[in-house]
Amino acid sequence: MNGKMKAQMFYGPGDVRFEEIDIPKINEDEILVKVKAALTCGTDLKTYRRGHPSIIQRIPSTFGHEFSGDVVEVGKNVSNFKVGDRVVGANSVPCFHCYYCKRNMHSLCENFEFLNGAYSEYVVIPKQILKYNYHKIPIGLDYREAALVEPLACAVHGIDRTPIKVGERVVVIGAGPIGLMFVRLATLKGAKVISVDLSDYRLEQSKKFGAISTVNASDEDHIEKVKALTLEGKGADVVIEATGYPVAWENGINMIRAGGHVLCFGGTKKGTSINIDCQKFHYEELHIEAIFHHTPYHVKMALELLATKQVDGSLFLTGQYPLEKIIDALESVGRQEGIKYVITP
Repeated sequence: MNGKMKAQMFYGPGDVRFEEIDIPKINEDEILVKVKAALTCGTDLKTYRRGHPSIIQRIPSTFGHEFSGDVVEVGKNVSNFKVGDRVVGANSVPCFHCYYCKRNMHSLCENFEFLNGAYSEYVVIPKQILKYNYHKIPIGLDYREAALVEPLACAVHGIDRTPIKVGERVVVIGAGPIGLMFVRLATLKGAKVISVDLSDYRLEQSKKFGAISTVNASDEDHIEKVKALTLEGKGADVVIEATGYPVAWENGINMIRAGGHVLCFGGTKKGTSINIDCQKFHYEELHIEAIFHHTPYHVKMALELLATKQVDGSLFLTGQYPLEKIIDALESVGRQEGIKYVITP
């Protein structure tokens, strides 16, 4: 395709410009997608405020990474997609040949390929992402809900590797989009979920996703309040941390019962650290694990969960902004107003 398109371009921290640029050209192994719906994400907010060493590797760069759309152009070597297909996928793909990929640890790939451009009218889907991490949107699934597949895949990866038995008490710290996804996924596993957050609004929202109890983390004794909601007050069987704040990691460890499992999923800033009571850690046989990103398998699983409505994507969508108002939308997320916003080119 020839012509111009509108796009949000990242020039540096705090410097994102709404511009008209050339519609990108595809090669014979790629497709061009017209964006129908993009979503806000906490990662994009952090990228806007301070940049991102992995996702943004050169500037200026197109911006945003959660979107769905229609195929409008297909390279001659592409056989599994055609013009008119509704499509969605992940914004990255592992290399499949590095040290970790050879050990099926795809979320630790040393050579991730990333894709930006959700906040623009058209996006080129490169060969490797198209081959391993892109899919047709199932019939009946809305573009806006389909665009949730990438963040949901991250949560699916985390829940898939976290041991949860039916009837166990699971605490999810953080009721933002990822935290609410964990609430829903833990509920699907049969857990009795306790949601912990600083926002009464978000705590109330968590009930829609399956939380049976809520505790406001601003209460000085909120750790004891959480433990009081568990069997015999021993503490949670599993704690999932989904905020990325070291103090929340520490709080999660202090909420767990002996022999319990803590998933530290929220990413922290480089150089931060936590304090652990080593005696508690050792003699109570605690399991503390960190899990990052997603894999192609979990992207497929996330799309199926959305398509079958086991995860109701509509519950995550608070409102809508036009493409030129993306910074307003991201700042709304930063003020914890709502959950996610749809961006419409």
